[in-house]
Parts: sequence; C-alpha cells; structure tokens
Amino acid sequence: MIARNLKEVAAMIGVDDFQSEHSNVHITGVTIDTRKITDGNLFVPFKGERADGHAFVEEALKQGAAAALWQNDVPNPPLHLPIIIVENTLVALQELARSYRKQLDVKTIGITGSNGKTTTKDMTASLLSLKYKVQKTEGNYNNHIGLPLTILNLEEDTELAVLEMGMSGKGEIDFLSRLALPEVVMITNIGEAHLQDLGSKEGIAQAKLEIINGLKSDGCIIYYGDEPLLQQHFEQYNGGAMLKTFGSNTSNDLYPTHISQSDDGSCFKVNISDREFQLPVLGTHNVLNALAAMTAASFYDISFEDMNEGLSKIKLTNMRMELLQGKKGERIINDAYNASPTSTNAAIELIANLPGYQNKILVLGDMLELGEEEKEYHIKVGESINPDKISAVFTYGELGQYIAEGAGRVFPENRVYSFKEKQPLIEQLQKLVNKETIVLVKASRGMKLEDVVAGLQE
Repeated sequence: MIARNLKEVAAMIGVDDFQSEHSNVHITGVTIDTRKITDGNLFVPFKGERADGHAFVEEALKQGAAAALWQNDVPNPPLHLPIIIVENTLVALQELARSYRKQLDVKTIGITGSNGKTTTKDMTASLLSLKYKVQKTEGNYNNHIGLPLTILNLEEDTELAVLEMGMSGKGEIDFLSRLALPEVVMITNIGEAHLQDLGSKEGIAQAKLEIINGLKSDGCIIYYGDEPLLQQHFEQYNGGAMLKTFGSNTSNDLYPTHISQSDDGSCFKVNISDREFQLPVLGTHNVLNALAAMTAASFYDISFEDMNEGLSKIKLTNMRMELLQGKKGERIINDAYNASPTSTNAAIELIANLPGYQNKILVLGDMLELGEEEKEYHIKVGESINPDKISAVFTYGELGQYIAEGAGRVFPENRVYSFKEKQPLIEQLQKLVNKETIVLVKASRGMKLEDVVAGLQE
C-alpha cells in the first residue's frame, strides 16, 4: 500500500505550496472509515449532506492515523495536527490514487459487465496467482471512491491488479478506466441492470464500453461474443488492442464443448484444450465467467494445462452462488447479492436442471433499477419458470409479487407463495424443506434476502 511522507502526498495531489512542521510525517495506507483505521493511515474525511467526516479527524488521529486531509470550505481546521488542506477531499483522494498508479510498475486488468463481474474478478485473480503476485478489488470497492482506495492499497511489488469497475450512469467507467490504465479489459455481458438510469440496453452497452477508454494501445479486449451489441461495436473497432471473445456460440475464440453440474460445482471442456476443467462453482453462467478469466490468464502466458489448479483455489465473494446447508439438511444456494432478469433466469435454469433433488424451491425477490418496464420484467421471469422442474415458488417484496403473478399463470395455485414480510415466508418455507430439497435464494442487494438463508439455518 502507499507509503509516503506528507510532503510527497501533497505533491501527488497537486498541493505544491505545502509547508508544514509535519512534512516528514509518514503515512501508510489510506482509509475513509474511522472504524477501519490502522496505525499510520492517512484519514480522508468526506463532507456529506447528513454527516461530515471532518468532525472525526481528531478522533482518527487519536486512534492511530498519522495524518488527514481537510477540505478548505470546512471551518476551523486543526492546524496544529498533521493535515493537508485541499480544495475537495474526494478529488484529492482520486488524484492521490492516480499519481500512485503511475508510480507503480503494475499491470492492471479492468472488469465490467451487468452480471458476473465480481465472480469473474475472483476467478481471474485465482488463475493469475499461479504465476504472479496478484491483488484484486475487495468487496464492492468498484466505484469512484472504492477504486481509488483499491489502487492505494496495492503493494509496490504487486505484478497484476484485477480491478472491478461498476457504474450507475454514463461517464463513470470512463473515469475508472482512465484512472486504472488497464492492459486488459473484460466485459462479461450486457444485461438489464441500470435500465432505470440508462434507458436501454444500447445505453448500458455504451456505458460499459467506456472501459476501453483507458486501455493501453497494445492491450487486450476480452468480451462476451454472444452479445449482438458488443459484436456490432467491435466489428467497427480499429484500435490497436487484441480482441478475444468467449461465450456459448462456436463463433467465439473460447467456448464450452461440454458442461455438467453437480453439488461440487461444474465440470466442462473447451474447444482449444483436451483437458476437463473442474470449477467449484455452480451454474452454466459461471462457466462462461470462467472462460473470460481463462482468456485473460492465457494472455499472461498461463497454460490451460495448469488452470485446473487455479480454478480449484477460487474464493468467491460471499452471497454469490454460495452453497450452504439448512437446519433440516436442505441445501441452499445463497445468490442474494444482486439480481437482474438475466442472472435470475440463469440461476433458475441451474436449479431446474441440477440432478439429485426431488424438491426444488425458488425464493425470489425484487430486481431493482429496471426502469419503466420493471413490472413486465418480473412477470416474464415468473412465466418462464418450468412447473415440471420446480416444486414451488416463493416471492418477496412489492415487485416480487409480479414474479408470483407470472408464475401463477403456469403453476397450480398451491405452489406459488407471495410475501411482503420475511418471517411468514421463512415459516412457510420451513414447512416444505427436507433433505431432498434445494432452495435458491436470489434478489437485488437492497432486499437483504440473506435473512431468509439465516432463517433456514437457525
């Protein structure tokens, strides 16, 4: 992580006239959260609408922070303490990360997409770790605040950094890409997430494509070749970067020739290797994520013969196809971190075709940020569920009831349950589960459906 004295930090963020008796104070690492301070940190306070982090600067230094930034429109700066006064603390944080990135001899891989970017990040980091010192985005630190913090957390001898890039609107990924300066960029897919802000899948595609704006001229673009919007764009591409595609279709550079699922994960083969690959993660969609990761690993000279070792060591971020066990011996797939129609349909397809279970139950909640057609998207998900393969459908939330409405058109009435409170849902669900049951729990993050998972385990 960054380790500099205050005079160097000031120069990196453009405060050229910095004069202080604390110039030689040494900082190690950066934090914006007083609950996460470790000795030597630079504390960066933000001035918000409801709270002002500047009120905690003195407390942060008492807790072990070595220094802090201070925004110049906030009154009464503690000039007796080691602080740097800046015009805007957020911009200063971003500029510090930009300067630090340029000082590092590190190659970066940028990943975006409507679904699967976190899982692909985890897979890519695991494969690259076979040969290199790798760091990756932790948790959801993938926005205009999180990515700078991730960069500032990079060790100076890190060789490859796998960086997730998220967004809610146009221009955000452009900023992140130009900050990270990736050598490789990956676009996992184009889905429906953020329709509320971007209006159409075409708008989402254009926002995701901003990731190439900071790409090194001789880098590599890896993208989901089954997506027509991406195909159309790259048919017109005349830049110097290498283009690589992955997907289900045989027109892609890398595609699966066989996939099978079990409790232990996925087994698959690909078109350019004789080996059989074992992925300790469920879902055909996650096999495709693995193909993206394998393409990136191959770019960095990791052989397909060695990739099973990297795949076996994957550590996914929590609540992404996480296989757990309930109190009655039922198996639970906790995929409650996020949801869109595309990812929800993929998870439902997985459960429907997973062998070894007589009782298959879906617990589905609201899919958020879908714009004006959100009701229709939820109804279509419900209508698409196969009653011959799924035993029961539970829904939660205001929008979830439209999934129930759609499911009610193809299911008998006594196999569809709709709830607006979690406890009654859990109690009804507990009556139906046994050792022959597998339960999928999926919704957007705001629905906190991990509470249902916890209810089944208690």
